[in-house]
Amino acid sequence: MTLDEELVQAVDKAAKRLETTLSSFPRKALRQALVRLRTRELERRQRLGYERYPVKPEELELSEPEQVWPD
Repeated sequence: MTLDEELVQAVDKAAKRLETTLSSFPRKALRQALVRLRTRELERRQRLGYERYPVKPEELELSEPEQVWPD
């Protein structure tokens, strides 16, 4: 992987501020990016599922005992 010098310098400064190493900083950033990507994909799949099979009104109704707080 090739990075331009300006980016390497910015990462080096950020790594020093965070008291981490130059190699650890991008490794952590890449892991976080992969987690965000996976989360977006799961959210997209969930959204598609609800679009294909919308929640029916009766699925949201609570039974009478569940609506009352106990004393």
